[in-house]
This record gives sequence, structure tokens and C-alpha cells, in this order.
Amino acid sequence: MPDIKKAGNIPTSMLAVASLLLSAPSFAEVYVAPFGGYSFGASEFNIKSSGVGNLASDEEGELKVSESAQYGVMLGFTTTDPGDIYLLYSHQSTELRTGNNFSPSPITDLDLDYLHLGGSLYFPKGDVKPYVTASVGLTSMRPSGEYANETRFSMGFGVGVAYQVAPSFSVFADARGYATFISSDSTLFCNGGDCLWSISSDIMWQGQVNLGLKLTF
Repeated sequence: MPDIKKAGNIPTSMLAVASLLLSAPSFAEVYVAPFGGYSFGASEFNIKSSGVGNLASDEEGELKVSESAQYGVMLGFTTTDPGDIYLLYSHQSTELRTGNNFSPSPITDLDLDYLHLGGSLYFPKGDVKPYVTASVGLTSMRPSGEYANETRFSMGFGVGVAYQVAPSFSVFADARGYATFISSDSTLFCNGGDCLWSISSDIMWQGQVNLGLKLTF
């Protein structure tokens, strides 16, 4: 085991996952699973302008994340349920857009990431393996420009199917939903004491459809 005290600036979450992998039973198979797909259907924030930039302080409207392609990777190990435990990272380069009383044009570019710890349960039928999955973690929203990043707690759930091509190689397709918890009546994307908007939404919902490859070792 590496000396955690000498780990420097390695994120705590990565150390925890490494410990899980190192302490996994001898029968477990470690795997890596890159994937790509499309993110869609992000729910809208109900917002009110805070009077920054070209927005009047009494304007109200809606703000949402645009649909776009995304990609990511899962690292984990199998269990005997049958199932697996994994760390998932997903990245989307997209835009923030407004509606209603605001201009419908994009407001700013946005990088949106999910970092989740999760697990899947499989229902094998020969080489075809339907599964359900759930995860918890963080959503990171990073707008371009001078305004601050936002990181919020989130949960994920999904269904999918994998096909075992070879003993150490399979392909999979799944659909996932993510719920990011946004505190109501708070501010969003601030720079010091200045904030672009105040919001009155509790949860941001977003869906994904993915195709991927799974390599076990």
C-alpha cells in the first residue's frame, strides 16, 4: 500500500477508490470502460437578474444547459452479485442559454462534469447482460469568463445492456439520468460580491445516452 501521508495533492476521492481497488477480493476483475454519447433535456432554472452586465435587475426568466455530445470513462471492479462498483467521470462542453424575457442567444460557454461513485447490478442471459445502475457524487459547472465555478451534490440512475464479445471485452449501451441539487433562493455564478443571477430552482435534471467499451483485466 502506498503511504497516504506522502500522497501530496492527490484528491481524497481518488485515494478512496484506489483503496477499494487494492482491497477488492482476489476474484474481482478490474476494468476500464470509456464511453461517449449525448446529453439532453436539462431542466430549466427559474432566475432573476442580479443587475450585472446588460441584464436589468428586475428581469425574470429561465436558464438552461444546452444539449450536446459528451464523453467519459468508468474505472472499477466486478463483484459476484453479479455486478460492479465504479468511479465515473463524464465531461460535456456546452452553453448556458436563456429564454422568456431574456435574449434566446447563448450567454456563455460551459464545461459540465460529473464525478460519481456508483454500482451496477446485472441480470445475465447468456452473453447479453441487462443491468440497472445508481451513483452519487458531484456536478461541476465551469462557465467561461470571470465568474466562479459551481460544484453541487448530485445523484444518478440508469438502465442499460452489455454484450460479452470475449471473456475480457464487452460493449454496452445505457441511458442515465442525473439530478443535481441546487439550493433554492440562492445565487449562481458569482464573482466576489457580484452574481449574474438569483435562482429559485431546487434540482437540475439531465439525461444521457451512451455507447461504450469495457475491458477487464
